[in-house]
Amino acid sequence: MESELAYLYLKAFHIIFVTSWFAGLFYLPRIFVNLAMAAPGAEYDRLLLMARKLYRFMTPLAVLALALGMWLWQGFGIGGGWLHAKLTLVALLIAYHLYCGKLYRDFVAGANRHSHVWYRYFNEIPVLALCAVVILVVVKPF
Repeated sequence: MESELAYLYLKAFHIIFVTSWFAGLFYLPRIFVNLAMAAPGAEYDRLLLMARKLYRFMTPLAVLALALGMWLWQGFGIGGGWLHAKLTLVALLIAYHLYCGKLYRDFVAGANRHSHVWYRYFNEIPVLALCAVVILVVVKPF
């Protein structure tokens, strides 16, 4: 009974941190869209500040989501083929998160090479990943 309750709390907090992390993954590239359209000046500086603060806020959320996910996986023996697919998507999301940090640093250095249109498409990647992860976790197709 205690083990089941611990599992439920861990799962609840995992979902809370994943949801919070994804809020950042959805919004940071949206800031990049605006940065790509802004000229240097006050607006550009404000958007850079927003991007920096958001990235610094969402990174610990990602770490907590990943740590709790690992705890659920290792501590409660969750497994199956669906999990391997989910973990692959999670690895790609981590790479996406880190790449967002690189893109932010490019904006800071004045070295952005992408258009606002590119960032609009880039912004859709976490949406597609989230859909796939939720389907894998809920449906467990294999």
